[in-house]
Amino acid sequence: MAIHPSAVIDPKAELDSSVEVGPFVTIEGPVCIGAGTRVRPQAYISGWTQIGQRCDIHPQAVVGHLPQDFHYQGERTYCRIGDEVVIREGSTVHRGTQPESATVIGDGCVLLAYSHVAHNCQLGRRVKIYNMSLLSGHAEIDDDAIVSGYSLVHQFCRVGRLAYVAGASIINKDLPPFMIGYGENTVVNHNAVGLRRAGLDRQTVQEIRDAYRILYRSGLPFRIAVARLAETVTTQEGRELVEFVSVESKLGYCKASTNHSRRIKEAELPDDDIDHPGQQPLEPRPAPAPLKGLNR
Repeated sequence: MAIHPSAVIDPKAELDSSVEVGPFVTIEGPVCIGAGTRVRPQAYISGWTQIGQRCDIHPQAVVGHLPQDFHYQGERTYCRIGDEVVIREGSTVHRGTQPESATVIGDGCVLLAYSHVAHNCQLGRRVKIYNMSLLSGHAEIDDDAIVSGYSLVHQFCRVGRLAYVAGASIINKDLPPFMIGYGENTVVNHNAVGLRRAGLDRQTVQEIRDAYRILYRSGLPFRIAVARLAETVTTQEGRELVEFVSVESKLGYCKASTNHSRRIKEAELPDDDIDHPGQQPLEPRPAPAPLKGLNR
């Protein structure tokens, strides 16, 4: 075990013999850290916190500290970090609020610099939370979802598997799996790039695209659109999407995009390379007016 002499480690902590602890690290309370994990200088880990194997905790990260919840009265609560999790500089992960409750981060997650995971959040596997993004209490982020930089996710929100929250977005309603959320609670397209990278076949990607059009482009009331979608899906991912949007949401679901957000999609989001018969083309942009005084 490589522990810098300036590190402060509670006698109640349990560290595997292969754990590396850098200068000025503080580990307070019955913390358990698995094999191969590295805790870099000035990180702070406290509480009933369990950190898995081969994790990388970067400088000034705070893991397992007291929840920012006025209801917390000092009860025993937990923070559970899976294997191969990366927590970058200045990020914060707080433990649960209610007695015996936990904040959970699954295997392979990445929290980039100064991101925040609040009390009782539940992150699946391989979730990426980018710089300065904030997850409020009890938020649920499913496997392989991405929350881009400077985004905000409201408490009790659900973000589905392989969903993508674009940068600087505000999400205070549930974002279904495989969809792209942009701006304030707006779905602008299905996550074609994420689906391809996940290795899903053409039939599945086509079905998710059709599902997006039914839910967000058909003009039907959302509940009627969900019922129509349930009659058409045949793939596992399609059924997963139907199951997600069939639950009575505490906060409601993200809304359809406008023509403006369609133009944003055209300009900023890469399209997929699959042929879609009958697809409606986007309206062409008007040519910019020539600048005066520059014609020669």
